[in-house]
Amino acid sequence: MAFDTPGGRVSVIDGLAFELRRGQIGCLLGPSGCGKTTALRAIAGFHRVDAGEIRLDGRVVASTTAWVEPERRGVGVVFQDYALFPHLNVADNVAFGLRSVAPERRRERIARMLALVGMKPFADRFPHELSGGQQQRVALARALDPDPALLLLDEPFSNLDPDLRERLAMELRDILNEARTTALLVTHDQYEAFAMADVVGVMQHGRIAQWDQPYRLYHRPSTREVADFVGLGSFLSGRLQQRDGRASVVFELGELPIHARTDQALAGASAGLHGEIQVLLRPDDVIHDDHSNLHAEVIRKAFRGAQFLYTLRLPSGAELLALVPSHHNHAIGERIGIRFDADHVVTFPVERDPT
Repeated sequence: MAFDTPGGRVSVIDGLAFELRRGQIGCLLGPSGCGKTTALRAIAGFHRVDAGEIRLDGRVVASTTAWVEPERRGVGVVFQDYALFPHLNVADNVAFGLRSVAPERRRERIARMLALVGMKPFADRFPHELSGGQQQRVALARALDPDPALLLLDEPFSNLDPDLRERLAMELRDILNEARTTALLVTHDQYEAFAMADVVGVMQHGRIAQWDQPYRLYHRPSTREVADFVGLGSFLSGRLQQRDGRASVVFELGELPIHARTDQALAGASAGLHGEIQVLLRPDDVIHDDHSNLHAEVIRKAFRGAQFLYTLRLPSGAELLALVPSHHNHAIGERIGIRFDADHVVTFPVERDPT
């Protein structure tokens, strides 16, 4: 998809492709400007596509030759600002999309939706009398009431306090699962994405870099860029070594045998002809161990309640992150014993200057 601007035609989405199965909750995750909201609006029917096609339940709803109007797609939308009608109370906001339904049936559906989202006691209140979280629930009930084939959510938690976002994301997931609703949300916050979605697509420059389960995005990132965006991590230089038919990665924290065939293949592809690789270390891979022969200097620390996030400097000068239980309260400048503990090895090729 591209848009005309005073400076010329600008491509926003290029080669975006993914599939969401019935009943799944998917997420487009990425920084501002990556095209995720544009993609959501195209699925809803608010933008036309320049190439490719969009299918809902096997039906083409958008292509260069076909177009289905937004109101005929069977898609519900929860907008970033919720878009509730300020002059209508909660029940009437939810009823807005049911004007063609018989009054008795309409009352039953409103009561069912408000009970589903926990807002039945607030049916007579107006939007200005509700908290942000309550307004979100009303917007969700209104979008779910027509029983859409697909529910789209545009940054649904961005207007909420940070401490509420993850909790409400999990509650919203429970509601959607109970309603058996297929949903797609867009967000820049990975914690919201992980709390709510079954499958997540990391978007970069108008494309999906990886469409996968949250666990695999964190532990099996397909590119260095995905690894940088999803979760915290450090990269250490290493080499792929073959000895007696066995492969291992050698780097500053030691030698790690590669047992799984997939790990070995990935490491080999990363190393190429040079044998040089970058090893990804997540903070939870670095273990505090007073008995280890390898020591690192604490140069920064951030208290996170149950844990400290330490930034450590290795003897080579390389830095890495480590999550350590908070009863290990080490001072800046102190040297502590560490070791590497991970179920698999994640490696990436060394980027070389083409000149």
